[in-house]
Amino acid sequence: MDIFTLFPTISTSFIVISAILVAVGWRLIIKGKREAHKKTMIAAAIAALLFFIVYVSRTLFVGNTSWGGPENLSSIYHVFLIFHIVLATVAAVFGLTTLTLGFKAKYAKHRKWGRITSMIWFVTAITGVMVYVLLYILYPGGHTKPVWEVILGA
Repeated sequence: MDIFTLFPTISTSFIVISAILVAVGWRLIIKGKREAHKKTMIAAAIAALLFFIVYVSRTLFVGNTSWGGPENLSSIYHVFLIFHIVLATVAAVFGLTTLTLGFKAKYAKHRKWGRITSMIWFVTAITGVMVYVLLYILYPGGHTKPVWEVILGA
């Protein structure tokens, strides 16, 4: 495994871990285990943050991966990718809002936001894994320049 596939594998793993932890946290709160729920959801947020750090680091220093599949699937892939990116952004904002409501003990709002946020997060994780499979397993693509090289004109 080279640097071009190592970072995406690590970051995708963090998203999967985060989604699993959200599911476990949801189950814990249904069982009335508030403290375990809180700790699990914090761990889920940390896993999501680790994803973001690895993703941004890879984009800055290694670059992203371009579509390597058939040209006739390129438009479909890019529409799917945009859907995933928008969904991930919404999930991040909703996640921060849900966490804030929980920490402020606004449990009625936290509960309402949490249900929606969890569903969005699960779909985001699934579409993220699908992007990974498309780019690194089914149709390995080319690599762009790291952002810092583009900025410096290197």
